[in-house]
Amino acid sequence: MKRILPFTLILSTFLLMTSCSVIESIFKAGVWTGILIVVVVVTLIIWLISKLFGGTKE
Repeated sequence: MKRILPFTLILSTFLLMTSCSVIESIFKAGVWTGILIVVVVVTLIIWLISKLFGGTKE
């Protein structure tokens, strides 16, 4: 249950926000803020995938 809850929250956030509204917000905030947001989101996705599929190496 602890693994499913964060994944469900992230998935619902992606589904509720349309891509047009996300792009519009990025352009309103500025290019550097948009770049920072993209880097943070990609890092978060990579971290999440590594946590879900990585496991412990014993």
